[in-house]
Amino acid sequence: MHWIYLIIAGLLETVWASTMKLSDGFSNLPYSIATIIGMIFSFGALALATKDMSLSIAYPIWTGIGAVGTVIAGVIIFKENLNWMTLVFVGLLIISIIGIKFTSGE
Repeated sequence: MHWIYLIIAGLLETVWASTMKLSDGFSNLPYSIATIIGMIFSFGALALATKDMSLSIAYPIWTGIGAVGTVIAGVIIFKENLNWMTLVFVGLLIISIIGIKFTSGE
């Protein structure tokens, strides 16, 4: 169950990062509220995940899921352009997340 909490926490990190951009520096109230709610639930799910797994595994996977998800959101939602080298490094990040999961023993 802790892996499910961790994945949810990472996806919610993508949500709050995206709504933070949409909040326009916290000047758009609905997106500002969505950002804060996303942060609370993301941290809450991370806290639940770390009850049964080590922080040294949970935290980098949480940030990695959030980072990759935010890159994807940036491309899809905000129409950001990425060069091929950035895509290579995002791919390496994905490989690193998978590697941490499979070598952690958790």
